[in-house]
Amino acid sequence: MNTSLIKHLCTLLLRTNGELSTISKRCYQSHRIRNQTLDKHRTSPLNKQKTEDAKNDSKPVTNKDPEVPTRFLQKNPEFLPNPDWGYRDQIAEMVERNDMYRRRRNIFMPEFYVGSILAVTLADKFALGKTSRFLGLCIYRGDQGLHHKIILRNVIDNEGVEMMYELYSPLIQKIEVIKLERRLDDELFYLRDCPLEYSYFPQDMESQNIFKDMPVTTNTIKVKLNPRPWSQRWERVDLQGVEPFTGWKSEKQRLKLKRLANQPQVKKEWEKMDLMKHYRESIPPEESMRIYGEVVKDAKDWKNREERET
Repeated sequence: MNTSLIKHLCTLLLRTNGELSTISKRCYQSHRIRNQTLDKHRTSPLNKQKTEDAKNDSKPVTNKDPEVPTRFLQKNPEFLPNPDWGYRDQIAEMVERNDMYRRRRNIFMPEFYVGSILAVTLADKFALGKTSRFLGLCIYRGDQGLHHKIILRNVIDNEGVEMMYELYSPLIQKIEVIKLERRLDDELFYLRDCPLEYSYFPQDMESQNIFKDMPVTTNTIKVKLNPRPWSQRWERVDLQGVEPFTGWKSEKQRLKLKRLANQPQVKKEWEKMDLMKHYRESIPPEESMRIYGEVVKDAKDWKNREERET
């Protein structure tokens, strides 16, 4: 092939590539929005109220006592979102918190913890008086937002009975704290494998006098487990509110479990220094303060109601 022809073809290819690149740049620039246009939109009169609210929300919430937000969020853990970012949706969380504020304006939700004795009055169209009341020990409290639930346990007719309530359900008419206290463990599911005497509370139990900012006592009782079989392998769980188990089948079995408990794969000492693991399993303090500021700002009605009823 002639060299002049090859040079001519190369120049044509370079020219066409340059034209295509300029066309693509023009098309890309035609679909872009200039920064000046965006700034005008941000400062438009339509968004004036939004910008003022944003400025007010950006102001930090100041407290004389820095432990106030921590104590408040411990009393109301449902306001904190799920720390797992795979289940996070900030818009849904904001909408749920607004629904929670409206619900708290209609019903008083007292302070309680796992280990407190509660009485919940529920609307029931099949019961006499259209309401039913259940008193029991709170053995679980979990989930975030509107799905926050509690489990109460009691003994009725020599049979252990557990009732689960969604705290923000519109069927709940009243929540009473009969006895305000804590236990040594965060969950008390091991009471299912304990004698019934540790789960029995009379339904007509009188409530104690509870005052505002009352110090919460910790019940240090240690229950005794029934002989096997159990619903779970409680010997593998670090339980503080259970007496040391002595019903081993043999001494060999006890030594084996003790040896396994000291294994590095079981103790996982390195998790104490894993900063990313702690970060993924917790809510950052900045976000906790932002949620606390939002609650303080938007929940004045139910806080006034709480002060009147306490």
